[in-house]
Amino acid sequence: MATEMKFKVIGKSPIRHDGNDKVTGRALYGADMTLPGMLYGKVLRSPHPHARIKSIDINDLINHPDCKAVVTSKDLASAPEITKDPLYGQVRIPNVLASDKVFYKGHPILAVASSSPDHAEELLELVKIEYEVLNYASNVEEAIQIDSDILHENWQKTDDELDISEKGTNIGTIEVYKLGDVDKALEESENIMEREFRTKTVHQGYIEPTNGTAWWRPNDRLTVWCSSQGHFGIRDSVAAVLGIPNSQITVIPMEIGGGFGGKLSAYLEPLAAILSKKTGYPVKMTMSRAEVLEATGPTSGSYQKISIGYNSKGKINAGKAVMLLEAGAFPGAPVSGAASAIFSPYTVENVQIHGYDIVTNKPKTTAYRAPGSPISMFAVESMINEIADELGIDPVELRIINAAKNGTRRADGVVNGTIGAIDVMENIRNHPHYSMPLPDGEYIGRGISLGFCRNNSGLSSVISNMLPDGNFSLIEGSVDIGGSRTSVAQQFAEVLEIPVENVMPHIGDTDTIGFTSSTGGSGVTFKTGFAAYHTANDIKSQLIKRAALIWDTLEENINYSEGVLYHKNDPELKLSLKEISPILGDTGGPITGKSHINPAGQEGSYAANIIDVKVDPDTGKVDILKVTAFQDVGRAIHPGYVEGQIQGGTTQGIGWALNEEYFMIDGEMKNNSFLDYRMPTSLDLPMIDPVIIEVNNPNHPFGVKGVGESNIVPPLAAVSHAVYNAIGKRIYDLPINPESIIRAINKNL
Repeated sequence: MATEMKFKVIGKSPIRHDGNDKVTGRALYGADMTLPGMLYGKVLRSPHPHARIKSIDINDLINHPDCKAVVTSKDLASAPEITKDPLYGQVRIPNVLASDKVFYKGHPILAVASSSPDHAEELLELVKIEYEVLNYASNVEEAIQIDSDILHENWQKTDDELDISEKGTNIGTIEVYKLGDVDKALEESENIMEREFRTKTVHQGYIEPTNGTAWWRPNDRLTVWCSSQGHFGIRDSVAAVLGIPNSQITVIPMEIGGGFGGKLSAYLEPLAAILSKKTGYPVKMTMSRAEVLEATGPTSGSYQKISIGYNSKGKINAGKAVMLLEAGAFPGAPVSGAASAIFSPYTVENVQIHGYDIVTNKPKTTAYRAPGSPISMFAVESMINEIADELGIDPVELRIINAAKNGTRRADGVVNGTIGAIDVMENIRNHPHYSMPLPDGEYIGRGISLGFCRNNSGLSSVISNMLPDGNFSLIEGSVDIGGSRTSVAQQFAEVLEIPVENVMPHIGDTDTIGFTSSTGGSGVTFKTGFAAYHTANDIKSQLIKRAALIWDTLEENINYSEGVLYHKNDPELKLSLKEISPILGDTGGPITGKSHINPAGQEGSYAANIIDVKVDPDTGKVDILKVTAFQDVGRAIHPGYVEGQIQGGTTQGIGWALNEEYFMIDGEMKNNSFLDYRMPTSLDLPMIDPVIIEVNNPNHPFGVKGVGESNIVPPLAAVSHAVYNAIGKRIYDLPINPESIIRAINKNL
């Protein structure tokens, strides 16, 4: 389905360059750091979801011989006033350490360094804090009640009808998208469906806990080692928290054991830095699993009210949405991503979207794989399936009738380029899974859903050095989470027509490589691959100049093919890369290629699922029987990694649909371990069958689109649809856990 292009390296699945190190345990992650004289830090956290700090007594702590240093909010830079403006991926100084108020259970208050993690943790018991406990809000509906306590007391009320409290407001920014005249279109609609949906807070569930190590030597710059999705972002955040220039900080990226958007912000790194400065020794800090769940950024819980207008043939003419998303303690819920996604798979001429960023007494939300999109599209896709059932139209055909096309405008103002919404649905229609009969038995159902992610780009830097043996180093600024070292190296190797094994990719620290935006938004293979493409062409151009110099001829007389330079007029004259590299010193010195770019042209990505389930009506347990996952990827640079991304995202979406939630009682998360925060394992799922669809992106030299995110979106509504077809009752809230299924089955009996 893509434009036919012949490749030598792209489209193959070589072994990843870092594979041996990772399977043998040689790869170093943040918690593996060991430095001379290392100390260890621990954080004292709030036991209350919302409280005013009246006094802190640390005298017993600082006088204890095991206490090497203490850091409190007084050691941080002055925090600007908390405004309603959302900050995505940026640090909030009061989130690093609280000063006058705590906003969630687990909110950091101070940190201590000692000779061992156990000693540091025991020392925290010596701190005496007096609190004035305040009322809390654990979800958006509680936060906007008239008697709710206000988190940020400087916030002024808005004129919005939801803002009913007299004390102030917990509503941050309100994002409004309008296209056409939705109220008029709804009035003229032959049919109108209106539904309400609720989803719970969920966490990214990365395996490696958050960590940070710092060494601030006297009269020297600060060095930080950490596992993050963007070491440049961590550098800038640490600088902001400490109040020093970012040029005084080097951040060295370690390997990262998962992130999915959750490792963009700085948590421990600034604290380790100050403790190191006070002691003169390196300080390492690592969170426990409970701390990760209670005090790093999950994604939002939500409430949504959706209206859709349509005719008897299934054509949708109007869509209206009110979305309330939890921001946690500080503004920054993924409202923009949710609003951009909600109706984007479809051509709807009249759309109105109101997205509310609402603070609650939970940890500040951060990105999670296609931020906002799973939440909003769960609602709309559930309604699309219900409309199809009401009208007696096949749900795939209903989607094809309304599918977004090239050139149509989305509600966020973006005009679609070369997108694959129809291609994905046609692949579902033609796939054997969609037409095959379900297994025999009762309480078995099949569901489908479509998903979308807008994808991002960003600044990216790549440098390559030609090595003495004719191979190449490749230094990039993008942290590798999903195998991007290899997918970027493949694009570099494709230009030079050499084996990818001849390219040695590395992730440079913040002093080694130019600024590169964080690894997220499904952007690395697009943006850093684009930079690698330009870098390889830079090298190719220099090689041609050197060959022309060696042979005393014009550059236009030189050909380059498959790693060999040829003289067009004298076939006997040729130089391989291995032959020319040792003599570069005689022709002008080493060859280094580089590229620093911020490429435009990312296209939205569409994904879809077919999911079969079996429900036990006595226990409410849902078994996943079969999953087929489809995605338009633009171009599969490394098909094996693309399949892994599709399978991984689908697994997370199934967990979101069935099991995962922050189980809150009295403002406290009660399931703060992987024993109780229930993510799917290999025992819970069948093999997920990925289907790669390639609709070429003409804005990229190799047709790349983002791959990593849209695949998490469709499982939420597909599971809901399958459960409905199994039990005959619709469930509009997530997760669809055993309790909700039993309640639905027994309703009205």
